[in-house]
Amino acid sequence: MGIFSRIKTLVSSNVNDMISKAEKPEKMLNQLIIDMNEQLIESKKAVAMAIADEKKLEREKENQQNLAQEWERKAVLAVKAGQDDLAKEALLRKKEYEDAFAEYNKQWQTQKVAVDKLKESLRDLQNKIEEAQRKKNLLIARAKRAEAQQKIQNTISSVAGNHSAFDAFDRMAQKVDQIEAQAEASMELENFSSNSSLEKRFAELEKSDSSADMMLLELKEKMKALPEPEK
Repeated sequence: MGIFSRIKTLVSSNVNDMISKAEKPEKMLNQLIIDMNEQLIESKKAVAMAIADEKKLEREKENQQNLAQEWERKAVLAVKAGQDDLAKEALLRKKEYEDAFAEYNKQWQTQKVAVDKLKESLRDLQNKIEEAQRKKNLLIARAKRAEAQQKIQNTISSVAGNHSAFDAFDRMAQKVDQIEAQAEASMELENFSSNSSLEKRFAELEKSDSSADMMLLELKEKMKALPEPEK
């Protein structure tokens, strides 16, 4: 089980290191998945070695059992041949292999339990990595959305805090109001000038007509006062 403790420590160390460096979430999450998969590969290698050791112990215990059975067969042959001393030697050898078988069997049972736990831990690790891969895209999307919202908020705060920009808009509005007022005044003056000139012209014309009438009347009165010419 020590391999998984080391892996957990290493992964935690990598995560803390990346977070402390404040890297972009997308880059950090992708790197985390890469690191997890690399550790998964190393874990599989370690579990494979443990399984190989288990298989080796299993073969060795079976070999010891087969050798014990073989020496028992030889002891039977010696008894049948009337060679009890040889049969005793064979039985002693059988006992040695039986003892070895018992020891190998004990080690194999212990290794088998450890391998089963390692397999379970490996499956758990693989499931967590698969879950992390499924969550990665969601977390990246959330990070991008949060980043966009932060940029918008920063822009709003920057504009809201920039009073000079709003003052410039106010001054420009006043300037436009002034230009419009001046244009209206100029138009009014132009219309006034046009109307005044036209009235003046008609007044002069009327004055001219009145003067002519007066002179005509004066002439007629003067002509009446003159004596009649002799015929």
